[in-house]
Amino acid sequence: MLNLLDLLGIGLFGVSGCISAARKNFDLVGVCVVALVTAVGGGTLRDLLLDRHPILWIRNPVYLYVIFSAIPLTWIYTRYRSTPNQLLLVADAIGLSVYSILGVQAAQSMGHAGLVAIIMGVMTGTAGGVIRDVICNDVPILFQGGYLYATASFAGCLVYIISVHLELPKQVSVASGMLLILMLRTISIVYRWNLPAFQIIIPTKTNNKGI
Repeated sequence: MLNLLDLLGIGLFGVSGCISAARKNFDLVGVCVVALVTAVGGGTLRDLLLDRHPILWIRNPVYLYVIFSAIPLTWIYTRYRSTPNQLLLVADAIGLSVYSILGVQAAQSMGHAGLVAIIMGVMTGTAGGVIRDVICNDVPILFQGGYLYATASFAGCLVYIISVHLELPKQVSVASGMLLILMLRTISIVYRWNLPAFQIIIPTKTNNKGI
């Protein structure tokens, strides 16, 4: 089941990359590049930081086959149907929920502490989307107001870590973390939940001239 979810997450991230690139009128090479970095960017960064070799898509080339299969399927779909922004957000939400938990598991398997594993999970789930948005010259979805993104990932990873420490069945731990991420992300899209903005008070200039 985890392997299937892994491939599903890769495919959905690839789809979101295709849609983002198509909206910018990229050519086929550009679409392939954006789809690839969206799908494996977070996992690649995680493996490099953890010194985990070979890197995920080199270790398992099936990832590449899934990504490059998603490109023509997405192209066919978008040729005949419009692609609402919600479709991109939903695809991204499912990929986020899958890859955040897989990132935590990868860090845990190497013996890293819980907080480190959570950070690696958030990075795995979000970094690909950030790279995608930077390439497409958009404000990264990670920093857009109105949606919980990294927060949802962090919450799901934390629930997974707690479930593991409580020695709950692995399937329950994985499902709890993924469902929480998906639920928070989806609800935030519908109701535009977001964290309070960090604001500072900028002093206004005053006229210091003598009276």
